[in-house]
Amino acid sequence: MKIAIYGAGSLGTIMGAFLSESNPDVDLIDVNEAHVNELNNNGAHIVGKVDYSQNVKALTPSQINDKYDIVLLLTKQVFNKDVLPTVKEILKDDGVLVSLQNGVPEEFIQQTIPKEQIVAGSVEFGATFEGPGKSKLTTEFESFKENAIQIGELNGEITERIQNIQKALSPIGGISISENLPGTKWAKLIINSAFSGMSAATGGTYGDVVDSDTGAKAALYAINEVINVGKSAGIEFVSLSVLDYKYFEEITNVEKQIDEMREMIKHSRLLEASMLQDLQKQRPTEIDYINGIVTKLGKENNVNTPVNDLIVEIVSDAQNQKTVPDFNESIEKFKSVVE
Repeated sequence: MKIAIYGAGSLGTIMGAFLSESNPDVDLIDVNEAHVNELNNNGAHIVGKVDYSQNVKALTPSQINDKYDIVLLLTKQVFNKDVLPTVKEILKDDGVLVSLQNGVPEEFIQQTIPKEQIVAGSVEFGATFEGPGKSKLTTEFESFKENAIQIGELNGEITERIQNIQKALSPIGGISISENLPGTKWAKLIINSAFSGMSAATGGTYGDVVDSDTGAKAALYAINEVINVGKSAGIEFVSLSVLDYKYFEEITNVEKQIDEMREMIKHSRLLEASMLQDLQKQRPTEIDYINGIVTKLGKENNVNTPVNDLIVEIVSDAQNQKTVPDFNESIEKFKSVVE
């Protein structure tokens, strides 16, 4: 089975390395020429929770001259208008796109790729790009091998196709099949919207956000907003190991719920959101596809989302002005919303 990893950055490099160990028909595709050259010349080097090297085949998009049975899509949603037409061209007629992007991009993808050729997916491990050819696995190796990716048909059916994809991807690590992938992706959107969004909007780490009484309260309300919007759109949320959404369905005891939230992210306190890193490097962010999807659906379904609205406003302004939000200034803005 011929597999392409489109967007072979931190996550894709790790997936490609382990897949290539047993499958010679795996191509790692990325626009970073220095990265592609290093992968081809010296292989993929995985560091962090493991030290592992593997020869791989890498290409830039302009070098693609084949069609694939499976394409794992890992690029940021902000590039989808340019990326998806290429992906459509390189998919075989019966090929499958496995959407592994943050947020819930499947509806937009269907505007270019036929719905019957799309499978949803959720990446369950963390990684950091360390430089050309090198990626750092930040999840414990045993956990990675037990639970690397969840995949599922859009309608939740357990089909022969989804089982074949599971088998094909199993050299990566633990590949589980979900009967409610939208519920899983929306559960992850809770975390991305609240913590990645607040990190980007304040210019701080996750720990900085929750150590501030106002920041913690804003993150709590952001969580609740995502749940309310998702429910209004017919989403049946899935409880994750790091987040039991049921505890935040209603704001009943702010102090206790904030304590629970702080405990939930205690191992991620030093993280800076990838959107914040984009602002620091003056690159476009995924704000419209993370918090922005919450505000958009909130308006459509008459659900108020004041915290997510403000996150979108602050990050969008910073993106347009090529600046990074000041923590204290942003906290003052959130104070007027949550207190």
